[in-house]
Amino acid sequence: MHYEGKIYRPWMEAESVLIQATLGCSNNQCTFCTMFDDKRFKIRDIEGIFQDIEEARRLYPHVESIFLTDGNVMAMRTEMLVKILDKIKTTFPEIKNIALYSGFNDFRRKSVAELKEIKSAGLSMAYSGLESGDPVVLERIKKRMTREHAIEGMEMAREAKIGVLASFIFGLGGKERSMEHAINTTSLLNIMKPDAIAPMALAIQPGSELEKELHRGEFILPTPLQILEEEKYLLENMDDFHCYYWGDHGNNISPMRGVMPAARNAFLERINSNIAHNPITKENVIQTFAW
Repeated sequence: MHYEGKIYRPWMEAESVLIQATLGCSNNQCTFCTMFDDKRFKIRDIEGIFQDIEEARRLYPHVESIFLTDGNVMAMRTEMLVKILDKIKTTFPEIKNIALYSGFNDFRRKSVAELKEIKSAGLSMAYSGLESGDPVVLERIKKRMTREHAIEGMEMAREAKIGVLASFIFGLGGKERSMEHAINTTSLLNIMKPDAIAPMALAIQPGSELEKELHRGEFILPTPLQILEEEKYLLENMDDFHCYYWGDHGNNISPMRGVMPAARNAFLERINSNIAHNPITKENVIQTFAW
């Protein structure tokens, strides 16, 4: 099977077979990210993708889950993506889940009819990087997306019945803008009501623009206590919509996952316990590991 450059997948897709459909990310400017800095965005030839699907069939006797990489696979033409999904379903009749990365703007660049066609072809879930709901933070990180864009993209995906997991980063507002980041991200999630969320604690990626900002003193790392307080605010103020909470990323101070809002009280009890008793709250800056 063919893979080019660094390959990433969400941690909840650890058991999925990976098929590389695109190279890199069409934005590739976010200040906190170096995931695809080793390649320019390109959509692979469909023949090569089909060959990898067929090779995966030879390698694996039973496949129930496939994840399409790299970044924002949804950016490819609808006709091509539908052909890839059809190929997966015919090659793996036992398949249950097919997922991919999609920016919220990628939803917006298609019609709802196109998104419905993609859903009908077999797409189960789209993983979408929200990062923050704070307009200031979104501009600073060069996300090239606004709150309004995220809301519109989410509404289109929901109308097409495509499941959406929205990921975001505790601490991305830095020490200065920690609570604004938490408040505005929570308010945006309450409007969007995604099917799942994946909060992650900030990790400074070596070579990223954010690392340079940190060294120049333009960005100040939040404290571990601020990270916990951001998560506490989120848990206390999320509306009661059904949502799976993937809060068990390896960098999170208090890893936990479950269904919201049923898990809210248990999660808050755990967060409050960490705030009260975890010695990490005495540290001046958060210590996390690069992806």
